[in-house]
Amino acid sequence: MRIQLNLYFGMVLCLIILPLSAQSEEGDWKRGRVYFRMVCTACHVDKAGGAISPNTRSKAEWNAYLEADKHAKGINSVKYYVSKPYRASIRATNKAAEKFADVPDQDLLDDIRAFMTKGAKDGDSPASCS
Repeated sequence: MRIQLNLYFGMVLCLIILPLSAQSEEGDWKRGRVYFRMVCTACHVDKAGGAISPNTRSKAEWNAYLEADKHAKGINSVKYYVSKPYRASIRATNKAAEKFADVPDQDLLDDIRAFMTKGAKDGDSPASCS
């Protein structure tokens, strides 16, 4: 009986802990979607001539892009546009930057990665930003 209870509690703990740990490793794709659409896409529409969409690249392409950390053909760092200093610089005119002002940079970058890979052309839910 005692072995069965220990086994039961072990299984329950696994069912609770595994989804939580997987979620934290993958990022919050919903928060990533908000930031991507309200910051990244808005900037690209204003300054680069058009919206960007996760479904324009595969998961591997998005991951390679984020790992390379080169934005605007290597002129800037992707991480800069997710950083607290950048969010502070656009906070007055961008609600997402204001809303996520205190989110750690790496957490927000993980969230954006989760959205981009989920919405990639080979992702679970290919997404456009139109």
